[in-house]
Amino acid sequence: MENLKQKTARGIAWGAVNNGATQVLNLVFGIVLARRLTESDYGLVALLTIFTALAGCIQSAGFSQALANMKPPTRRDYNAVFWFNAVAGFSMYGLLFFCAPLIAAFFHQPVLTPVSRVVFLTIPASALGIVPNAKLWIELRNRELAISAVVPLVVSGCVGMWMAYHGYSYWSLVWQQLLFISLSCAVKWLFSGWKPQLPIDFSPLRQMLSFSSRLLLTNVLTVVSQNVQTFIFGRLLSVGAVGQFTQANKWNTMGSSLIANTMAQVAQPVLTKADDEEGRQERVFRKMLRFTAFVCFPLMLGLALVAREFIVITIGEKWLPCVPLLQMLCVGGAFLPLHTLYQNFIISCGRSDIYLRTIALMIILQITLTLCLAPLGITAMVAAFSALNVAFTGCWHVALHRIQPISIVAVLRDTAPFALVALAVMAVTYCATTFTDRIVLLLTLRIALAAVLYVAAMKLLHAKTLDECLNFITDFSHRKM
Repeated sequence: MENLKQKTARGIAWGAVNNGATQVLNLVFGIVLARRLTESDYGLVALLTIFTALAGCIQSAGFSQALANMKPPTRRDYNAVFWFNAVAGFSMYGLLFFCAPLIAAFFHQPVLTPVSRVVFLTIPASALGIVPNAKLWIELRNRELAISAVVPLVVSGCVGMWMAYHGYSYWSLVWQQLLFISLSCAVKWLFSGWKPQLPIDFSPLRQMLSFSSRLLLTNVLTVVSQNVQTFIFGRLLSVGAVGQFTQANKWNTMGSSLIANTMAQVAQPVLTKADDEEGRQERVFRKMLRFTAFVCFPLMLGLALVAREFIVITIGEKWLPCVPLLQMLCVGGAFLPLHTLYQNFIISCGRSDIYLRTIALMIILQITLTLCLAPLGITAMVAAFSALNVAFTGCWHVALHRIQPISIVAVLRDTAPFALVALAVMAVTYCATTFTDRIVLLLTLRIALAAVLYVAAMKLLHAKTLDECLNFITDFSHRKM
């Protein structure tokens, strides 16, 4: 138990370093690029996201999660998954290469034909890195995962900025993506120490197929869920409007994924290993849930509070139309890290079928809401989308309750206090800072005051999670990296 605690703590710490550094670098590069590029540049590249993401799901086919659920996976298992990923990745690229003109015609953007053929090169590049990434993930080697994310991001970000400053417009974003994925794959190969072998033997895939096939369909539906609005907006609205939504969604995703990805890096492997004692999985899950709520609610509600000042200062007034979209997305985004924990718990229990049905329900609701509200405009669609993210937390709990009888009262006791305190802190901060309209001063005051008030409130309420986090940071800082 203690060994698992240490691995979890270390995994979370390096996951936080990884995602924290990644988000900071994305912030810096995103600010520079957004000031140089236009809404149409971002919108054009965003239209292709759903295709690359779907291809990524198909080529991975849920085998990474299937490997994580094996105790332990063998070299033959890794080898079979690698060759499947490679064949699927190059096949998907070939198919999409020839479909590029059709994609361009669907969105009424002829330039998408050459652009998509370069963007889609990320598909086989990422396919080659799936198994090395899975090996590092399963072994909780988050230090190596952090390096394999940060170093390629620095290099690709610098190249993207150089291209943007030299007038390459949307090509800056295209080559930044391709370079990042290619370098990340190379670094993961270096750290994993794993190499594929011949002959090719797909037989180990049979024992994973029942589990991974449901995850494949689930992952496909998840990608549709995350990108359906951009896809619909690309068909119904201008590329500029898609760019404004993309910019808002990017900042929202950076905030929510900072916590969600940190927990996702350890949640499934840890929860899978914690099933050898009755009640142990529930204790681990609830502890992760408290930590996630402790961080994600003040972070996301705080971003909504300072959205206008943040956007104007960082990327300029030309992006002001995305501010109300960002504020609405942040409210729903505060609950997405909780969804991630529920999803990983369900998968760790081997119930990808329940995961699949729950995701399918969410997709149906998202598409229905988006299409029904399309005549009312982008604001109404985004508001409904965010409200659904909040409400759907209850659906995830119902799905999990079918596997683990965790009380909804216990979950509310773990999460609601943090949400209520964060909401109260943001309201007090807003009211206390209305005396000035100097934008830099306003941003600084709101961030500082909200942080102080939140920590003070946690101290007054004797929140154990705060003490655990402080001890955790102190302990990690004294560990040998």
